[in-house]
Amino acid sequence: MKKNNILGISAFYHDSAAALICNGNIIAAAQEERFSRIKHDPAFPEQAVRFCLQQADITLQQIDAVVFYDKPFLTFDRLLETYLSYAPRGVKSFIRSMPIWLKEKLLLKSQLRRQLKAIDTAGNGNGQLPPLLFIEHHQAHAASAFYPSPFKKAAILCMDGVGEWATTSAWLGNGNELKPLWQINFPHSLGLLYSAFTYFCGFKVNSGEYKLMGLAPYGKPIYQQLITEKLIDIKEDGSFKLQLEYFDYCIGDRMTTAKFDQLFDGPPRQPEAAITERELNLAASIQAVTEEIVLRLAKTIQRETGANRLCLAGGVALNCSANGKLAKEGIFDQLWIQPAAGDAGGAIGASLCAWHHYYQQPRRTIDSDSQKDSMTGAYLGPEYSEQSIEDFLQEKNIVYRKVDDTTLFEVTAKKLDAGNIIGWFQERAEFGPRALGNRSILADPRKTDMQSRLNLSIKYRESFRPFAPSVLEEKAEEYFECTQHSPYMLLVNPVNSALRTTDGDQQMAAKSGLDKLSCQRSTIPAVTHIDYSARVQTVSKQTNPRYHQLISAFESLTGCAVLINTSFNVRGEPMVLSPQDAYQCFMSTEMDCLVLGNCILDKSQQKPTSEFTGVRPAFALD
Repeated sequence: MKKNNILGISAFYHDSAAALICNGNIIAAAQEERFSRIKHDPAFPEQAVRFCLQQADITLQQIDAVVFYDKPFLTFDRLLETYLSYAPRGVKSFIRSMPIWLKEKLLLKSQLRRQLKAIDTAGNGNGQLPPLLFIEHHQAHAASAFYPSPFKKAAILCMDGVGEWATTSAWLGNGNELKPLWQINFPHSLGLLYSAFTYFCGFKVNSGEYKLMGLAPYGKPIYQQLITEKLIDIKEDGSFKLQLEYFDYCIGDRMTTAKFDQLFDGPPRQPEAAITERELNLAASIQAVTEEIVLRLAKTIQRETGANRLCLAGGVALNCSANGKLAKEGIFDQLWIQPAAGDAGGAIGASLCAWHHYYQQPRRTIDSDSQKDSMTGAYLGPEYSEQSIEDFLQEKNIVYRKVDDTTLFEVTAKKLDAGNIIGWFQERAEFGPRALGNRSILADPRKTDMQSRLNLSIKYRESFRPFAPSVLEEKAEEYFECTQHSPYMLLVNPVNSALRTTDGDQQMAAKSGLDKLSCQRSTIPAVTHIDYSARVQTVSKQTNPRYHQLISAFESLTGCAVLINTSFNVRGEPMVLSPQDAYQCFMSTEMDCLVLGNCILDKSQQKPTSEFTGVRPAFALD
């Protein structure tokens, strides 16, 4: 059988990415930011495309189709209609954006061909490019949610800021078919509503939403009723309509208007200013509203389809607190959430949509009961061999020692038990926003000071940010109230009551706001948020045997089958990709130890160097 290779591309908005499937199997996927070192890089994913081709050992000539995750003419139609409806307001924004559209985005097909031709020429191709296909944004999200899932049939819910027109859409997946059911259109958007509060609380849109979600448990939802009375009209079925006079994202440079300021007692918080009770309560309130809408939408789609399984994608699907509430509610028997639920995952969705819809190829049968999907744990990025790691270390005269696997896991577990913070770099890089044990910073969750140490001396970020636990899949229920496996760190679950401290509630009642952070809440305090919740990653022996083996070694030593797992990066930078990236991050923070494959580097033995403070090297495979 002839191999059919399809390349999916998401680009030009944020989180550009490329993905390659071969005969329906996901071979490779990566975000451009990991190579360019520009966080949320929106540029054409040239280096990600090159990686995908190299991973499959093919050239662009062997690609049967290139699929883009968006239809730019529909987006342009939405922009024109929006500007016209607000005229003459927004004329400055219109004048500023139109040259970009007229010169670049409306000529996207030519631009994509130009970029692909440059890659083909560098690969000594003959200039014959594969067909270029375009699918709608939410169709790409829906495909990314359903096709890799373990379900033969499922309802699908996609929620984000905006695609072309759709901001929320419902689908039914059955076999290789995706049937659209209904959608909510721009400017009424749950994703943009949440981003408006992200902006108002002083965080950056499209990246600060995680911070707002982390802040929510510190506050009280005292503004929830005000939000539902003034900002958004929520129907019983979960559909909604925003009161647009409070928002400026349609035509302005701000997310909110002066009326929004008046409603919430003052202007937006300035970035880096002190976080007040207002921001804590706003975060709690918008989180409560978001969860209410998600639950209502889920009930509606279940009632309409009769499905007992649900797939999620779109940026709102990264709200793991809402996902946890949805799982706990039991509306569906099982959930499956695309690990790269945002725009990056659109590259996978685009390629799979072409395979199953355009080429009418069947899905391979997957055992739904096993909850195993076709994302292979999301370990779809580049891998660096032991030889390439050693070549780098020796070339730079870096002090290290190489050990066998047994020694590696024993030594690393002992270092973790002793309170060391460890950079853990193994095998293929993760695809999506979460570190899942291959490009991770690890630590002991039992240490009471570990959360503040990691935030302030390693990640260089706000002290209130919670950390996620990685737990052995087979031991998860001993630590957390889990309703299903959570391999992608996309579900929040309560910490088991048996692990909670007896006086935790009393301690927190005596404190307010961010001061609650100092209260010990459980026997794994560094991964227990102040509401006794945790963003859990269940680690499977099948999908990541090395990480599973490390946690097992830690459990054998300490009796604890949980580790802190946070992404291997510092604030403002993408997750590390290469050994060079990892070593630079290691040397620029107070990390104690770096493990590159089977090579162990102790900070105390390293010589200070300025070599790794400049521009990162471009991507190159071994």
